[in-house]
Amino acid sequence: MIPSPECAGQQPFRLDGRIALVTGAGDGIGRAVALELARAGAQVVLIARTRASLQQTASMIADAGGRASVEPCDVTDSASVRALIGALDALDVLVNNAGTNVPQPFVEVSDENLDRMIGLNLRAAFVVAQAAARKMMAPAASRAATGSIINVSSQMGHVGAPNRTVYCMTKHGLEGLTKAMAVELAPAGIRVNSVGPTFVDTPMVRRILDTPDKRAAMLSRIPLGRMATERDVALAVLYLASDAAAMVTGASLLVDGGWTAQ
Repeated sequence: MIPSPECAGQQPFRLDGRIALVTGAGDGIGRAVALELARAGAQVVLIARTRASLQQTASMIADAGGRASVEPCDVTDSASVRALIGALDALDVLVNNAGTNVPQPFVEVSDENLDRMIGLNLRAAFVVAQAAARKMMAPAASRAATGSIINVSSQMGHVGAPNRTVYCMTKHGLEGLTKAMAVELAPAGIRVNSVGPTFVDTPMVRRILDTPDKRAAMLSRIPLGRMATERDVALAVLYLASDAAAMVTGASLLVDGGWTAQ
């Protein structure tokens, strides 16, 4: 009889002994991801601009029996975030989650919003991923068999939509970055993937879908008939972070309820 993985002591979804860094961890998807990684045994480094929100996330992790450290930092400050990641003892998992969206008609997009979204959604994501890869490639810096980088993208990284030209542009760029990183970093044992959620029930999305008509129009595009939850996304991230996805790199795991299948 072939023993089951459980009998053989294999726990592919566990992250015991690993250090995971999550950006945008103060609320929303980032907080949910941090909680799931901590539940799986990772020691989680929490990054966002606001200390108070990070401390709330850390308290939730501690209450659940996990471990987390709070590192307030603006990821658009390249020097600061590079120094922070470079000072870590080790790094096994990066969840590149910080991002934003300001829906506007294409012809009305302001330079301020254009620069803001490119700066956070794309440039900062590049810098954070680069710093993380350097740390993972440093001698004795990663204690796992491989490193794992997960870029939180969007279904809008695969399709277009009105009033979201800049957001789509940045998320398509993030998908391209994910694929190129995956190919280049594979010889170093670093896997790079993205997660592409549909509309997730978060405070930011609720501000965007601020009328019943807007919400109904959005739900009509999702075959499963509901928005994603933060935990739906967090569990997809956990899979990609874990050894269960040991042969998965350069992929985009769509958590979109079928939006892009149409």
